[in-house]
Amino acid sequence: MSDPRLQIVDFLPRLRRFSYALTGDSDKGDDLVQETCARALSRINQWEPGTRLDSWMFRIAQNIWLDQRRAHKVRGDSVDLDQAYDIAGTDGRELAENRLTLQEVSKGIAKLPGDQQVLIALVCVDGLSYKEAAEVLDIPIGTVMSRLARARRALFDFANPENENAPIKLETRRGQSNR
Repeated sequence: MSDPRLQIVDFLPRLRRFSYALTGDSDKGDDLVQETCARALSRINQWEPGTRLDSWMFRIAQNIWLDQRRAHKVRGDSVDLDQAYDIAGTDGRELAENRLTLQEVSKGIAKLPGDQQVLIALVCVDGLSYKEAAEVLDIPIGTVMSRLARARRALFDFANPENENAPIKLETRRGQSNR
């Protein structure tokens, strides 16, 4: 079996995608990767050889992220005014539209419950199968499927607030449906 520290290095691109998907920000994602690796390396003796190192690392990252979210609720928002987006494009209008789309998707993902954000990151960003995501999170595959279905529907509804096919419509004045 190879050295787990070398396996961690090989795992970094996947961990970075996962971290970015959770945080919605490349700098915060990189910070999460760094904290995850530091914690994993300091506790490498707790990893059980023969088990999936990627699952162990995903759980560490998820726990750090959840701790950060809890702390954020106490401290509130911080805004980095120098934040820039690295979206490739030659057409200025297309570039602006891509940035706006990315911002809207990130806002929608940020509004999801944490368990749904984690699954979006594992399945839609990192490309894990439902079975693999279930193994990583140690939950039944049916739970993965239902959480992803709810997350995708919530993202669709967020992106399409005027959608006539939405299953639930808000009531307007005097209790009339806006359908």
